[in-house]
Amino acid sequence: MPRYAFKIEYDGGPFAGWQRQADQPSVQGAVEAALAKLEPGPHTIAAAGRTDAGVHATGQVAHADLTKNWDPFRLSEALNYHLRPAPVAILACARVEEEFHSRFSAQERRYLFRLVQRRAPVTHDRGLVWQVLNPLDIEAMREGAAHLIGHHDFTTFRSTMCQSNSPVKTLDEIRIEALDIPHGREVRFHLRARSFLHNQVRSIVGTLERVGAGSWPPERVAEALAARDRAVCGPVCPPQGLYLSAVGYPHDPFA
Repeated sequence: MPRYAFKIEYDGGPFAGWQRQADQPSVQGAVEAALAKLEPGPHTIAAAGRTDAGVHATGQVAHADLTKNWDPFRLSEALNYHLRPAPVAILACARVEEEFHSRFSAQERRYLFRLVQRRAPVTHDRGLVWQVLNPLDIEAMREGAAHLIGHHDFTTFRSTMCQSNSPVKTLDEIRIEALDIPHGREVRFHLRARSFLHNQVRSIVGTLERVGAGSWPPERVAEALAARDRAVCGPVCPPQGLYLSAVGYPHDPFA
């Protein structure tokens, strides 16, 4: 059976997450339903990361085994037709070797978190960013973030429902940039690692926001990490600002 990889973009707002749900809409369910319109029978599509309810993606990668030899462009066009009006789009499609696995072949994952700091409510980006009203000290947040880069036990920044076998992960990058917007500023957090724990990114960003707001000194981030105690983590920020932005493989299937 030929195997196809898909690069997928979606607005996570209407969904209960990526993973198929029996009684709630999911991104996986939407894509599988579209596939069923092209080839009869149940389909199972595997993804590089199972994003939570409300979390978005601009570069999710998934794969599926089909029975027909599809032209990748025609397959992506047909899927996009059947996905309407759901806010899900197939950005690219490629035929891949049967050894390719969207999750297990991945070497890194990148997440973007968008935070808007301004007094006036957001309009165009409502549901797509986390808005805070207080000014933020970008340099203090960068100083706090530096304590988290590297190989650590991230128990403090891990959901109690996390199913990972180990809390030890290597965080390769946290980059924070600030962009001026009308009467405010958008702060973008870029995080890169081979894999992440459940709620790790949202826990880190929520903690760094407290540093930027002046409630935490930057060195308290190092103390929280060393404590290996979920109770000392900062607040977990809401999901609507989080995006799975890219997945890296030894060879880019969409190149």
